[in-house]
Amino acid sequence: MTVPAPRARRRPSTLGRLLPLLLIGALLAPLGLLVTSNWRQITADRDLAARERLGVQYLTALAAVTDALVEAQSNAVNGRPVAREALNRAVENAAAVDARIGGELLSQERWAGVRAKLEALRGPSAADPEAAYTAYSEASDLLLALHRKVRESSGLVRDPEADSFFLQDSVGQELPEAVVAAGRVADLGALVARRPAADQPRGLMELTGLRVSALTPAADLVDNLRSAVDGSESTDLGANVLTPLDTYQRSVEALAAYSLPGKDTGVVNPGQLSAAALNSHRSARQLQPVILNELDGLLVERIDRLNRDRWLTVGAALAAGLLLSWLAALLVAAGHRARRRAALAATHAEGPDTPPHRDPWQPADEPRALQPAGSARDPETAQWGAFDAAR
Repeated sequence: MTVPAPRARRRPSTLGRLLPLLLIGALLAPLGLLVTSNWRQITADRDLAARERLGVQYLTALAAVTDALVEAQSNAVNGRPVAREALNRAVENAAAVDARIGGELLSQERWAGVRAKLEALRGPSAADPEAAYTAYSEASDLLLALHRKVRESSGLVRDPEADSFFLQDSVGQELPEAVVAAGRVADLGALVARRPAADQPRGLMELTGLRVSALTPAADLVDNLRSAVDGSESTDLGANVLTPLDTYQRSVEALAAYSLPGKDTGVVNPGQLSAAALNSHRSARQLQPVILNELDGLLVERIDRLNRDRWLTVGAALAAGLLLSWLAALLVAAGHRARRRAALAATHAEGPDTPPHRDPWQPADEPRALQPAGSARDPETAQWGAFDAAR
């Protein structure tokens, strides 16, 4: 029976040894691309949220300027002394904010124009009610344009979250426009009442258009805040916003009612309209810081969440890198051991003292011939005779 000889073990080729390492490298490439892309996206979102917080700070300073400007306009139009202290403090505070972050928000040039216009209100033209109304309206328009600029340059208009988007739109556009327009309605109502009878119909038409300009942003403000509350995951947003919002909504409804001409007289009662506008201004002043604080709180929470996401991305990348590195080290060590065993086997096979390997089941190369009895015997037994064992 013949048993086939075992096949010699083939040594792995260089490509076979490098193939696992090439596969690991191929896994590292898309993993690195995914981690890099995720890191850049998270960083971009975090930078946007941080820039939005700068916009909130600037809008907070502009809110104080807007309130002081509307109050100063009302005093100037109605012949009351204009208290410049509140307006001056608000302007100085806004100037400090602009000096600190205005360069990043690209608002310094516009703020310089607004400040120059506010400084010009101290001139003699402010003594005439009609001229004062025109001058303060021009300053208010520049101030509202600065609100829009800050929202655009800070990225608030591109906010990706529903609740914070509605909040920034409310506090950065709708509320300032509503406050300025409500002040103009009251001041124009007072001016129309003092105009000649021939000019009053034209003044009432102008007042009707201004009334729409005041009520439209106020209605949009209410809708935005309710949408923000409905779409927010924060449990505190509704409790903090809805109460002052209801107060503001009732004051706007009163302003809308008193800005209509009376059925009997055909004119607007300036006293009632001025009181309704003042009440609306006060309720807006209470609502404004609430919205700003809630908006800033949402941005802070988003920044904290994005910071955690960045650390999770780094941790996942390190864990994957360590795992693949450990696998590559195992493959390299296994390759070294295989080459070492192959080298040792080759050394033993080529050594001079190593007997050749012979299959015990294979017959001898040259069969030994049978020897006849009595022929040549082994030298050791040749000295014994045939009967020596019997001795």
